[in-house]
Amino acid sequence: MSEQQSGEQRGDDEVLRRLRYLRGSIDNLDAALVHLLAERFKATQQVGELKAAHSLPPADPEREAQQIARLRGMAEDAHLDPAFAEKFLNFIIEEVIRHHRVIAERAANGSALS
Repeated sequence: MSEQQSGEQRGDDEVLRRLRYLRGSIDNLDAALVHLLAERFKATQQVGELKAAHSLPPADPEREAQQIARLRGMAEDAHLDPAFAEKFLNFIIEEVIRHHRVIAERAANGSALS
């Protein structure tokens, strides 16, 4: 193996080592996001049960608009695309509302909420 090839191999090894490190960080962040989302949905489940118990509507457009505006501001501060952050939150909100509707239907039919 020539000296140039040996240097290239060391460079390739360093690139692969760096790539593995960065991917490990991404994997850790993904795991944290999943756990945070699980905690968030546990809280929104309780909100849905409270709403159902008191005949409140599953959706709260005013609260949703406030949350979107708040998240867009946080995204800008964090140098994250606010449009992406809004799409992400809208996806979560849609799922939460779907859960709240299911909870409300169960409550209306006399099923247990938990």
